[in-house]
Amino acid sequence: MATSKIAITIDKNLLHRLDFLVKSQRFINRSRAIQEAVAEKLARIERSRLARECAKLDQKFEQEMAEEGFVAEMDEWPEY
Repeated sequence: MATSKIAITIDKNLLHRLDFLVKSQRFINRSRAIQEAVAEKLARIERSRLARECAKLDQKFEQEMAEEGFVAEMDEWPEY
């Protein structure tokens, strides 16, 4: 994976908490911890974005679209 080096400013208390996780071997280093945190946050944002977009849908309209042509097809199916 290609990586880029960046500089960040971080709250001192947050940094102490991060360093504790590194010391307790939860992460191999600060960079890995921050990478995983950012990746997790971005994934969460993307999931919530999908939910927000789905909430905008008109449920009745979507149901009608899903069933469009289905009634006509049912007349064509043989009885079992």
